[in-house]
Amino acid sequence: MDRGVLCQAMALLLVVCSLGPTSLAETVYCDLQPVDSEVTYVTSQVSEGCVAQIPDATLEVHVLFLTFLGDVSRLELTLQTSKQGGIRPREVLLILSVNKSIFLKLQAPGIPLQLAYDSKLVFHEALDANITQLPSFTTKDQLLNWANTRGSIASVAELSNPQSIFLRLDQASSSPFSCNLEPQKDMGHTLGWTPKAWGCRLEGVAGHKEAHILRILPGPEASPRTVTVKLELSCAWRDTDAAVLILQGPPYVSWLIEANHNMQIWTTGEYSLKIFPDRINPGFQLPNTTQGLLGEARRLNASVVASFVELPVANDVSLRTHSCGSGLQPSPTPVEITTPNKGCNQELLLTLIQPKCSSDGMTLVLKKDLISTLLCTIKSLTFWDSSCQAKETEDEFVLSSGYSSCGMEVMENVVSNEVVIRLLSSSSPQRKKVQCINMDSLSLQLGLYLSPHFLQASNTIELGQQGFVQVSVSPSIPELMIQLESCQLNLGPDMEIVELIQGQEAKSSCVSLLSPSPSGDIRFSFLLRGYMVPMPTTGILSCSVTMHPRIRSLALFLLQEVHKTVSTRLNIISTSLHDKGLVLPAVLGITFGAFLIGALLTAALWYIYSHTRHPGKREPVVAVAAPASSESSSTNHSIGSTQSTPCSTSSMA
Repeated sequence: MDRGVLCQAMALLLVVCSLGPTSLAETVYCDLQPVDSEVTYVTSQVSEGCVAQIPDATLEVHVLFLTFLGDVSRLELTLQTSKQGGIRPREVLLILSVNKSIFLKLQAPGIPLQLAYDSKLVFHEALDANITQLPSFTTKDQLLNWANTRGSIASVAELSNPQSIFLRLDQASSSPFSCNLEPQKDMGHTLGWTPKAWGCRLEGVAGHKEAHILRILPGPEASPRTVTVKLELSCAWRDTDAAVLILQGPPYVSWLIEANHNMQIWTTGEYSLKIFPDRINPGFQLPNTTQGLLGEARRLNASVVASFVELPVANDVSLRTHSCGSGLQPSPTPVEITTPNKGCNQELLLTLIQPKCSSDGMTLVLKKDLISTLLCTIKSLTFWDSSCQAKETEDEFVLSSGYSSCGMEVMENVVSNEVVIRLLSSSSPQRKKVQCINMDSLSLQLGLYLSPHFLQASNTIELGQQGFVQVSVSPSIPELMIQLESCQLNLGPDMEIVELIQGQEAKSSCVSLLSPSPSGDIRFSFLLRGYMVPMPTTGILSCSVTMHPRIRSLALFLLQEVHKTVSTRLNIISTSLHDKGLVLPAVLGITFGAFLIGALLTAALWYIYSHTRHPGKREPVVAVAAPASSESSSTNHSIGSTQSTPCSTSSMA
């Protein structure tokens, strides 16, 4: 054969080979879209996380780092704790760090809850929880360090594109006592989550066969592991060709499959069925790209990709579907939020009504992309006075007013109004009451008292004396909650700052948190140390508080917590000799005098005894310095009781 003809034949053969399954897969048109809740995957594996047991903590902290693909997503979050025989569960702080806007549906029955998040990204209905504005952090470590200052961290998890999360608050006895992040962590009983599933219709394929594709991403360690996949399909029992399961993962992953229906199974790596665990079936060579796996589904005559999910290396994955072989239709457009009637979700729209309060007035901003995500069309946005309409720009609606117009109702320090939304899809307008607090008119007072009756404030305290402190806000606003974050006593540059309260808790046994006053003022007491070197003469007592609405359902907006610090200057005096005790020079003088008298008395007694006794009865004399020793001991005890109190030097004032 001519060499040129041979080369052409080989080139043609290479072209034909290049049209194999991989090339075909890459040319498959299948635009993956989010699918609804017909398909649900559940796993406890997270890309990074940790679990710890904290038996003695009064507040447990849980941190969730959540990454979403769409601009707006919906998240269902459930917290649950076991019944403890009538014992009230301890308080929980849940910190949410998100990268995109989400609508949060939270359930935490019977759990005293605090939430911390970025209010510009997280929207929800009215919740029975204290809300904290999450500070802006650039790194994960910064956020975790801040969380540590709030309480003991019980769990941390990093999730990608979750649809729902189930968090159990029961303590795992096998967990360590500190939460140290681990990559590819199995959270076990503590956390289960459902990732967002994607799907599409494969063009040009007839029939009703559907494909479920699960792709396990490589982990940090290439060690052999078995992934258990449990499937619950709602298929007609006689339809054995209704579904195909495609499992793709790293070469070190094998599969144990438990299914309630017959189906085709294609996997990378070996697999076995739970009903025949000893029968090992070889796997296949599958593409490791999204389009390649979609092409594999088409090659197996699937007309619909009912679910496509990517997960970190997991131990257990569950898949449930409420339909099978019915040509599951994904959303026709890439919309993350869907509602039963596919219309405007007015309930979620009202959660976006969160005005900003300032000294000048009230301002409400509604982003158009969030509104369109909820499938809503706004005809008008006004205050109670319909003449005060929102200004519309290309990206948003802006509704603003001063506190003296647009129907604002001013009652002492609370300003109220009503936002009215008229929608294209509804004949009746939606209304929401909003309120603001004028923070500029509020002032903090810090008072020191010398008795638990809190009758008369004082700016002077003696060493060794107990002080009673009260923090109050004027004027008093019942809707406003005040929390004491920290207090300290600064005794001057030559002495360490004494921490009295930190993280809303007493710092030592010398500090006691007291019941609030009838009007809600914060109270606590501390014991000042009886002796210090050098002796302080003045001190500065300072306290930091946070203020936020007491009841969130009132839509009372300080959207961000207000932090304020108040301080007062104290005069510190030492007790004198003629009133309550002996000063140190006097004590030392008495001690030296007692020692000298005891020594002279001992010498005199020895002289008398040695010169008056009978010479034949002289025996070694037992030392009789007991009076001096006893007196000295008594004196030393007196010094000790003068210089110390039940509180240690390092932990009290």
